[in-house]
Amino acid sequence: MAEKKRDPGPSVKDKELYEELRDEGNSKEKSARIANAAANTSREEVGRKGGESGSYDDWTVDELRDRAAELEIEGRSGMNKDELIDALRNH
Repeated sequence: MAEKKRDPGPSVKDKELYEELRDEGNSKEKSARIANAAANTSREEVGRKGGESGSYDDWTVDELRDRAAELEIEGRSGMNKDELIDALRNH
């Protein structure tokens, strides 16, 4: 059976990179953001950018809840730290 390709839609500028990122397990939002940034500059430059934020493991529960609120993750107020981290990573 042939593998079904996901069509990310017209807003994604580098569909090949988008598919690679999705296959790695990245969220649709993150994959689209990276693919579009790469299309606007170059894949090499995108790899050098960012990365200033620490690991979610280093964040406090309050910081994690604030970020979850920004992303409108449901049920965040009842989540413990590990659950918040999992929800944020899999958003």
